[in-house]
Amino acid sequence: MSEIVQFVRHGASRITPRIVKGIHKKLPFLKVEFATIHAPHFPHLVDQLEFLADVVEDFAEGAADELPYVTIANAAFALAYAHRQLDLIPDSVPEFGHADESGVVRAVLIEHEKVLAVYAARNGVDWSRISLAP
Repeated sequence: MSEIVQFVRHGASRITPRIVKGIHKKLPFLKVEFATIHAPHFPHLVDQLEFLADVVEDFAEGAADELPYVTIANAAFALAYAHRQLDLIPDSVPEFGHADESGVVRAVLIEHEKVLAVYAARNGVDWSRISLAP
């Protein structure tokens, strides 16, 4: 997974506060889009994307401004990547279509687990439902 982590870190390094604001404006649309993802081989993906969307939303609205910006940049990158129409593995590929989105999201959750677990607990979110645990 180290290659995916490096990919996410590189992508997140390009996320500016202006990009976060742009993603924040698109969150209602993105949340609807993510809710329609059909990925039975990646059963946690939709919940994980919705969780990261909430993280970015709370940060942008000042409700979670204690979160490190690097965490927000990584979460924003994962959301932007999941929204992209051209990704590494086309979503139409049976069984593997969402593997790349899942890998990016998992990399963010793993790299920022401590911070995100605290955020989840403070917001009444069951971290085990969001994290990698089945």
